[in-house]
Amino acid sequence: MAKMNPIIYFQQVRAEVKKVVWPTRNETLISTIMVLIMVMLASLFFLSADQVISWFVQMLLSIRA
Repeated sequence: MAKMNPIIYFQQVRAEVKKVVWPTRNETLISTIMVLIMVMLASLFFLSADQVISWFVQMLLSIRA
């Protein structure tokens, strides 16, 4: 692999960075709120699933033959 001139490399990096489309402040805010909502929903789901499984296991262990 041929070595690249550092000046050319940084010019290419700069050109690529100029192509990046950064999200607006509003898009970032909406995305953040949606992530927080999904995290809360997922945590509630796993909490309830854990409680149901815990209840079921306790029921199984309390059965005495």
